[in-house]
Amino acid sequence: MTRPYRSTNSVTVHDVARVADVSAITVSRALNNPDQLSASTLARVLKAIEETGYVPNLLAKGLNANKSTRLVAALIPTLSGPIFSETIQALTQKLTEHGYQLILGQSGYDGDSQEDALLNALIGRRPDGIVLTGVLHSQLGCKRLKASGIPIVETWDLSDNPIDMLVGFSHEQVGAKVCEFLHQRGRQRPGLLAAEDARAQRRSDAFIHRAAELGMGPVRLIALPAPTTLAIGRVGLNELLTAHPDVDSVFCSSDMLALGVLTEAQARGLKVPEELSVVGFGDLDFAASLYPALTTVRIDGKAIGEQAARFIIARADGVHSERHIVDIGFSIMERDSS
Repeated sequence: MTRPYRSTNSVTVHDVARVADVSAITVSRALNNPDQLSASTLARVLKAIEETGYVPNLLAKGLNANKSTRLVAALIPTLSGPIFSETIQALTQKLTEHGYQLILGQSGYDGDSQEDALLNALIGRRPDGIVLTGVLHSQLGCKRLKASGIPIVETWDLSDNPIDMLVGFSHEQVGAKVCEFLHQRGRQRPGLLAAEDARAQRRSDAFIHRAAELGMGPVRLIALPAPTTLAIGRVGLNELLTAHPDVDSVFCSSDMLALGVLTEAQARGLKVPEELSVVGFGDLDFAASLYPALTTVRIDGKAIGEQAARFIIARADGVHSERHIVDIGFSIMERDSS
């Protein structure tokens, strides 16, 4: 029978042994030579590992207790999309200034399995910090992260209950404020082109809720695969206008989608913003240079990256700040497309 476990700090092999009521050597054998154990003992150890969230330290033989890896890991949904590049550049620069190196992993948009696999590999190598995109992780992933004792910074999101530290903004507030922005400009029949990822969906849900409060017409939503592209934006607007030709505005979950919308609108002879207002998300480099210039939501990715780096560097120096949640907010950059 396993014993109840309460996490206090980094989970060790001795914690697993205590929970499983076996020796540390038995836990080691379960991980490295499971054939040497009886089925019942192996099952008890594996259950204790799952309960504690323990991940073996793959560097334990090469590092002493006071030696740092000087590595920080960051997981982002996609390496091809430009929206996170400003954050990664700032994070890399700030960490490099303090003698750290950044390694990147792609967690994808298709659920928790890919992120869990990456986390398992990363935690076992004990980086000096892990930077994550968003706050929605699997139950097992959260347990492993909390049990690792590694400084964790969640980014590009907001929560009252982060795993450790957090720097980001409210997706719900973005959706509500963009809806108010369009309503104030007389738009009553809005459409949404939203990627099928959790953060974009939360912006869409907040937009729809606020539209109902403001008495706007039913919001027309088209869900699109992530990561989004210009081509997907053209397809999305075509689908939206085919089903709902009276739509007078579109909020896109990315600037790439919005670029596709502007391209498709031009191909159809639609006047922007007279017949169709367009709002993007991200304020990418090209947004202000488009014709018409794109109205979009500006997120200070540089500030996110720099703050995430400061959190990790401070923790490595033994500084535990009471301010562990930073809301950087957002801005609506009003331009010609709205």
